[in-house]
Amino acid sequence: MKKDVADKITSIILFLIIIGIFSVLIVFSIIAIQEFMGDNKKLTFAESSGSVDTVSSGEKTVEDDIETPEIVENPINKIQSTSTSSTNDYANIKVDKYFYNQLDEKSRIIYRAFESNKEQMKTGTYQIELGTSFSDILSQSDGQEKLGDYYQSAIEAYTYDNAEVFYLSPKKMYLNIETTTKGGNTTYNVYINSGNEANYLTDEFNSKEKIDQAIAQIEQVKNQILQNKTGNAYQDIKMVHDYLVDTITYDSSLSKENIYNIYGALINRECVCEGYARAFKYLLDQLNIPCVLVIGTGTNSQGETENHAWNYVQLNGIWYAVDTTWDDPVVIGGGTIGEESKYKYFLVGSDVINQDHVASGQFTEGGKTFSYPTLNPTNYSN
Repeated sequence: MKKDVADKITSIILFLIIIGIFSVLIVFSIIAIQEFMGDNKKLTFAESSGSVDTVSSGEKTVEDDIETPEIVENPINKIQSTSTSSTNDYANIKVDKYFYNQLDEKSRIIYRAFESNKEQMKTGTYQIELGTSFSDILSQSDGQEKLGDYYQSAIEAYTYDNAEVFYLSPKKMYLNIETTTKGGNTTYNVYINSGNEANYLTDEFNSKEKIDQAIAQIEQVKNQILQNKTGNAYQDIKMVHDYLVDTITYDSSLSKENIYNIYGALINRECVCEGYARAFKYLLDQLNIPCVLVIGTGTNSQGETENHAWNYVQLNGIWYAVDTTWDDPVVIGGGTIGEESKYKYFLVGSDVINQDHVASGQFTEGGKTFSYPTLNPTNYSN
């Protein structure tokens, strides 16, 4: 009897030991699978953007400012490996542009990614890979905020340096972070795409076909203008200035398409001051004459101070201001402007432009403050 009881106790103990061994093996198997496959999740930065406010002859335009992207977390439902595990800093892409040169290296990586993938981005759905370039930043407690700042500065510099990318809509671009943990190591794969949007193109140019057609139209007009170039920097700057003043009508309705970009300025020939300023920069870029887009405020003849955009241009190594919009004022009752008004803001120095223009290097509230060239105090004298 005692032997039967002892045998039963022994059997129970052996059963429990076997169950325990199987439980431990199952736990270790799960851990091993997770270590092998990695524990992933994605974070998405939603970039919201708009163009600069503009003003001409007392008229005010209204556009949303670029905002620092909001972070939205989107966990992946199943374990998967990262799509990119290597660093991609686009070091082979050489850029020498005004606002790019003011960026720190992390923002330059993102800018160079845009520059490297400019043609592919015309699809509006192409995914821009940044790889693990930002793992060192994202491993910090405030890494996501820092990455958002780097991205913000890069997208601002890129859109202000490159007037020809009129078809991109930064508010539809998303900065994604995919986190992978293997063992005790965590890496962060970063890429840019259109998120849940159909694409990251503007509504007017929402396909590569439309973009290529628009670019062909712009280049045809550009070639017609630049066939008159003389090789004399002053004469060529004046030629571009006069063409824009003579052919563009300022859009006071603020309701038409493309009034903030070079397509509206050069093809529709109707825009607001940002369109004037971007077209001026675009054409001078083609002539290899240094020119930057400037934003800030302008105080018109009625004493109204509103947001505005104009240009600084370099001539003979010296910087001057040009405001093609205010050299093309809206004439009440029709008629034409006189020569004095047409060149009132042509190659002027800081003593003149600073009387009613105040430049701001901060394109968005809380964003990076960029610097502008130092203007010559006096106007250019030919």
